[in-house]
Amino acid sequence: MWHWTMRTWTSPAKLRAKGIIGMNRRNIRYIGRYNKRRLYPLVDDKLKTKLLAQQYGITTPALIGTVATQFGVKQLREMLRGHDGFVIKPAKGSGGKGILVIEHVEEGVFVKPSGARLTLQDVERHASNILSGLYSLGGSPDVAVVEALINFDERLAEYTYEGVPDIRVIIFLGYPVMAMMRLSTAASDGKANLHQGAVGVGLDIATGTAIRGVQFDRTRLDHPDTGHELASLHIPDWQTLLLLAAGCYEMTGLGYLGTDVVLDRDHGPMLLELNARPGLAIQMANGEGLRRRLDLIEQQPRGVPPEERVAFAQHHFARRSELEGSPGSTAEAC
Repeated sequence: MWHWTMRTWTSPAKLRAKGIIGMNRRNIRYIGRYNKRRLYPLVDDKLKTKLLAQQYGITTPALIGTVATQFGVKQLREMLRGHDGFVIKPAKGSGGKGILVIEHVEEGVFVKPSGARLTLQDVERHASNILSGLYSLGGSPDVAVVEALINFDERLAEYTYEGVPDIRVIIFLGYPVMAMMRLSTAASDGKANLHQGAVGVGLDIATGTAIRGVQFDRTRLDHPDTGHELASLHIPDWQTLLLLAAGCYEMTGLGYLGTDVVLDRDHGPMLLELNARPGLAIQMANGEGLRRRLDLIEQQPRGVPPEERVAFAQHHFARRSELEGSPGSTAEAC
């Protein structure tokens, strides 16, 4: 993130003025101080995260099953029977690698959101590659996690392309600090990954409304594929979403945490995964650095209930939108 931040804000003095934190400060000042290494497996392993969330009553996509051995790959046909859509992902994957989304099944053919069609053998091969560690951190042997497909909230359909958008919320000592929505695009191949070309939309902590959009280091006022403007973007069930994200502090014990949440049509906000080393691009999407907010939270007493932490964040971190009334569809980031 550092190289494009330097290019965008042009000088260290401007970075400091914006309160931008870089990887060194994030790693030493926040992750090193507030995240105990023994707790990392709770979030680095998506299966452990899911099982832990179930214990704490935090909603996640339903677990269809797991594949832990090459012999188990041949059981996929039976496991998937009756499921019209599903997701297969590596338990220890990162950056969205190795995630296979099947939107529906037509007469034994598995159809991806892009319309690409796969055979059962293709799906089995993907699961086998996951087990071999092709997508896992360090290439270690892995487990394939099979989840029910998210029933995407159609109120957000015009803001994304061939993929389910997610909301990243940075949680510090249990307080929601900063949030953004990641919108998949044709450039990102339907994945909500900013480095691959997804649109990042900064969100007002107080209301869940869009305040700024970026793609490829440039401000963005609309979605590049659907053409829909971003100024009207508002996240449904925002209060519920913030409470869910804040509760992940008690669930994991990690002080500096990235929570990724999706919006399901039937179940509302659902926890997708957690990250003990969340990236810093969220600062670009919000046009503001994290440092001022983190400093303020460090001054607060410990042991505050989640509802009070959320209310504190909404009061102190509210922002006005930069999107409304802006001319044109794209412009250089300031």
